[in-house]
Amino acid sequence: MKFDELNQDNWLMFAIRNYNNPNSATYDDFKKDLNKIKCVKRLFRRYEMHGELKVHLILNHIIVMYNVFDDAATPLLFYKIEAKHWSRLKAFMLTLNRLPESLNLDVDQECLKNLNLL
Repeated sequence: MKFDELNQDNWLMFAIRNYNNPNSATYDDFKKDLNKIKCVKRLFRRYEMHGELKVHLILNHIIVMYNVFDDAATPLLFYKIEAKHWSRLKAFMLTLNRLPESLNLDVDQECLKNLNLL
C-alpha cells in the first residue's frame, strides 16, 4: 500500500504501520494514543470558540503523538485536523522543532506567543 497522500482509505493503515509503543500491547492502547488527535482538535475548537488556549495540555497530546508515531505524527495530525486549525498546529510543531521547512508559513502568532511564555 502506498502512502504518498493520506486519505480515508489508507490513513489508519499508515498509523498502524508507524505505531511504535513498546509499552503498548493491545489495540485499545493504539486507539487511546490515536485519540490524542481528537483531543487536540477539541482543544483547538475550544480556543476558537472561547479564547481559552490550554497550551500545556495540547503540547502533552502532541508530544505523545510524536513519541509513539515518530515523524509519521506530522502527516497524521495534518490529515485529521481541519485546515482552519493548521496555523495553530504549526505553532506547536514549530515549538517542538517538528515543523517541516516546507510548512513553515502561516503560523498562528498568538499561539506562538503563548508557547514562548513557557
